[in-house]
Amino acid sequence: MTAPTHVAYDDILRVWQEADGIPQIEHAWLFDHLMPIGGDPDGPALEGWTLLSALAARTERLRLGVMVTSNRFRPPAVLAKIAATVDIVSGGRLEFGIGAGSRPDVPTARREYAAHGLPFHDAAHAVESLAEACTVIRRLWTATEPFDFQGRHHRLTGAFASPKPVQRPHPPILIGGKATRTLRVVAEHADLWNAPADSIEQAIARSAVLDRLCAEIGRDPAEITRSIVLPVSYDRPQDTRATIRAAVDGGFGHLVLALSAPYPAGVARWIADTVIDPLEAAYAVRPPGRTR
Repeated sequence: MTAPTHVAYDDILRVWQEADGIPQIEHAWLFDHLMPIGGDPDGPALEGWTLLSALAARTERLRLGVMVTSNRFRPPAVLAKIAATVDIVSGGRLEFGIGAGSRPDVPTARREYAAHGLPFHDAAHAVESLAEACTVIRRLWTATEPFDFQGRHHRLTGAFASPKPVQRPHPPILIGGKATRTLRVVAEHADLWNAPADSIEQAIARSAVLDRLCAEIGRDPAEITRSIVLPVSYDRPQDTRATIRAAVDGGFGHLVLALSAPYPAGVARWIADTVIDPLEAAYAVRPPGRTR
């Protein structure tokens, strides 16, 4: 993961193109903020989906996505069109990440809404809107005829998306969030769930809640791959490996390693040689615990 703030496009492109040639690295991610949420608040921030399309056109193998799109930023039908375009540009490599949007208790994130003329509703509104958006987006990607949709938060007349994404029936849907009401949306709509947790222990606990919510609606929890973002320490890679091992042993099989800028030369190869390869060698002799 390369957060597109306080960094130049050429630097992100360099890392992604290097990673594209390293089989141990399977996917690459951006995030979705219109202004920095750390460092200089007036510093540069590249728009995530525009950048993702550019990177999709300059890579060949990596699966790619935005971890995660704020459902507050774009109407769902417009987002469905954007995502379908990126899936086409990438040749069917998109993993569609989405979430309710920034929490109201994070001032550095909340300010970007007012700065861009976007409304910022309470959490209940945001999660209800997310659930409707997931329904609308999936239907736009799969419907063969125009349709109307009348929800509490989204209303469409004669909705239709063409062309469709390359992937059938649609790109994998990854939903990020940890509140119980968001996990209910995950249980209903997601192929992957990303746990924005403060610790591995908290992520494992929220994963157990997701298991229960899946059972309540009759869905097999094993159908939802568990994902987590983990920071990379350039100075103490052994700490990074230990955190990854704890996540894998806790049932998380989709690991996103967050790189901090500035990115060292050859950082993707360093990640593969110093972080990934030693763990793969260790697990070859000691299989991981419960994974999804």
